[in-house]
Amino acid sequence: MNNYELMVILTPVLSEDEFKAAQKKYTDFLTENGGTVTHSNPWGLKSLAYPIQKKTTALYWVLEYSAPSDFNEKLKIQFLRDDQVLRHMITSLDKYAVEYNAKKRSGVPTGNEKAAEA
Repeated sequence: MNNYELMVILTPVLSEDEFKAAQKKYTDFLTENGGTVTHSNPWGLKSLAYPIQKKTTALYWVLEYSAPSDFNEKLKIQFLRDDQVLRHMITSLDKYAVEYNAKKRSGVPTGNEKAAEA
C-alpha cells in the first residue's frame, strides 16, 4: 500500500448535495478496491487561475489515501469518464510528506508557519 494525495477540480454547477455525492462515489470506489481514506478535505468553491471549459470557478476537493499501486489507473479512468470532473492530480507521498500532513492536521507546529506579528 502506497500513500497518495488526490486533488479533484469539479464543475461549479454542482449543488452541495451533488458535491458530497461525488466525494462519496470516489471514496466508496477507493474502499471497494482495497484502499483506505486517511483524510478528506473539501475546499469548496474557489476561483481558477485560468478558465477551464469556459468556467472561472470550480469546486476543489483534496483526498489523502492509501491504496495498492495499480489502483490509480482505475481511478484515472473513472475521472476521465465523469463529466463533472474538470481536472485531477494524483501525487505520491513519501513518509515525510505523510508525517508532515498528519502534524499539520493535528495542529502541531511544523516550522513553516508565519511568525506572529508583535
